[in-house]
Amino acid sequence: MQLISYNINGIRAAIRNGLVDWLSQHQFDILCFQEVKATTDVVDLSVFEQLGYQYHWHAAEKKGYSGVATFSKIAPTNVVLGCGLPVYDCEGRILRTDFGDLTLLNCYFPSGTSGELRQGVKMGFLSDFYAYVQELRKERPKLIVVGDYNIAHTPIDIHDPIRNKNSTGFLPEERAWMDGWFGSGMTDSFRYKNPADVAYSWWSYRVGARNNNKGWRIDYASVTDNLRDQIIDCKMLPDAVHADHCPVWLSMSERVNE
Repeated sequence: MQLISYNINGIRAAIRNGLVDWLSQHQFDILCFQEVKATTDVVDLSVFEQLGYQYHWHAAEKKGYSGVATFSKIAPTNVVLGCGLPVYDCEGRILRTDFGDLTLLNCYFPSGTSGELRQGVKMGFLSDFYAYVQELRKERPKLIVVGDYNIAHTPIDIHDPIRNKNSTGFLPEERAWMDGWFGSGMTDSFRYKNPADVAYSWWSYRVGARNNNKGWRIDYASVTDNLRDQIIDCKMLPDAVHADHCPVWLSMSERVNE
């Protein structure tokens, strides 16, 4: 199974920037997009259907904002939009697809960059999301949780940890949440396979940030520990330049079954 998780920062813009042509050169089984910023009626999705994908979509109520979409080459056995909490579900942040006994969560965590109010929403989301996943695991013990977590976990995951120590996305309380997340039976697939590699998934639009690789690793593919031995590899794909993020590619020996 080959999967990518990709914050595309607007699916229509990403398509204009060559996303579909890039996808046609690969054989990904599942595409998890975050920040699609659109509803299905304003996007030409036939181009994805021609590549063999069907799709499920969880848009935000606010137009041009947030939203996640999952494209797959086989049909999921179950689809759930949201996590049952309206405060987050109205923003289109979680999309669950089940493939047999495997559950995939495509997630877009809130950002706190716009100020204290949204930082508070972000911290509330982290707490609620953790509880939601722990409860879900009782019923669905084999989980893959991908997406834009909007947190760089450790100093190796950010280009300038000293000057960013008080920046949202690298705050001590956010990093402590990540410690708890990966200490609760979840594995960071990229770091598990590449313990010392420096690789980023997001770069500011400031001049030179991407060319000089001044980035952050804030996009993850987490798997429950019971799937860890099935991780073949996990990499950032920085040559994909359709947005300010790049895809996280996960290859697993676990096959998705209808």
